[in-house]
Amino acid sequence: MNIIQTFVSRFLILILNFGLVIYSTNMWGSDGKGIISIVIADLTIISFISNIFSGSSVTYFASKYKSEQILLYGYLWSLTVGILVPLILLLFHDSEYTFYLIALSILSSLLTTNINLFVGQKNIKMFNLYTILQQAVHIVFLILIIYALGILSVKAYFMAQIACCAILFLVSSYQILKNCRFSKIRFSGKVQNLLFSYGWKTQLSAFIQFLNYRLSFYFLEFYKGIASVGIFSIGVAFSEAIWTVSRSLSVILYSDVVNNSNENEILVKAKTSLKISFLITLVFIIFVVIIPSQFYSMIFGKDFSQTKKIILLLSPGILAIAVSNIIGFYFAGINKLRILNIKSIFGLIFTVIASVFIIPRWGIVGACIVTSISYCLSSSVLFWKFYQITDFRIKDFFFSKLEIQILTQKLSGKK
Repeated sequence: MNIIQTFVSRFLILILNFGLVIYSTNMWGSDGKGIISIVIADLTIISFISNIFSGSSVTYFASKYKSEQILLYGYLWSLTVGILVPLILLLFHDSEYTFYLIALSILSSLLTTNINLFVGQKNIKMFNLYTILQQAVHIVFLILIIYALGILSVKAYFMAQIACCAILFLVSSYQILKNCRFSKIRFSGKVQNLLFSYGWKTQLSAFIQFLNYRLSFYFLEFYKGIASVGIFSIGVAFSEAIWTVSRSLSVILYSDVVNNSNENEILVKAKTSLKISFLITLVFIIFVVIIPSQFYSMIFGKDFSQTKKIILLLSPGILAIAVSNIIGFYFAGINKLRILNIKSIFGLIFTVIASVFIIPRWGIVGACIVTSISYCLSSSVLFWKFYQITDFRIKDFFFSKLEIQILTQKLSGKK
């Protein structure tokens, strides 16, 4: 049931997200989309630091310690990082959106803490609900700010996102804190050290992998200007939309792994998730690629005529990451974090070296090539490690006849 609910929620998120992308590209063009992409990239960098205490460490220890202890560190760390890190980023590049970035950093991190606690408690229903609401409420506030308040600049996008995070944080906090006993809120050196130790290891890997995902944005901005970032970001948006399936399966798998000590059951679930992710991602890529180029120009605007070409160049890497997401969460769930750092560093080294030589010459096409190869290289490290410690084979990418029958029965609700 969790899988079905998650698929439905991800499909809704996919529709809402692309509605938001289409509106923003038509409203503010490639320059506006470039600004949004850079600010969100900065926000993501900040989130990796705040997620040391607010991210997967909350999920991992939710079943091991009281919520009151975990939330204390998550909330305090969110406030500290959300204020300090955006100010530090000003040293690297000027931005007129720093105030919005600070507000978003604090509120999104606080909300993330609550959502990750739901996952750790195996409350996937609440996780799915809040991930949908993050898109839906954002759109509602965006419409109100633009059409009711008359704010037409790109700042409306960030104002709506801030209002969305604030509302959802307050509602989710009420749901969580009504079951907490404030008398049990206290500092614990043991809990703090465990959260930090697990958190920085997982976030280091995630941050390095993020650089593989987003470093091209900064190289493009430097060499080719902000408009090229906006154009390239649409192809990346399609990549991340396609990844919603694998990321959803990864969250469910991770929740199962941290709450299950049976290694055989965990491995079977990992392989099943891997197969589903591979096949569904392949279908999505084929569908997106066969759509005529004119469709993308019609939907996103004339500035985005290269969208199909960008997606086609990124597609090998998209498929590789969709599968490696599953394997990565499997390793995180069994607390084998070193391999995640190794694969991310491997991809990052290639991205930095290749970007310096290729992007100045080939621009957006070069960014696509560098990004796709980096995805494939970093994923291959995880594939090899997974191959070494399990009896996984190439045929395991595909369902057997018996597995198809079992899956069909589960989806139909039959026993």
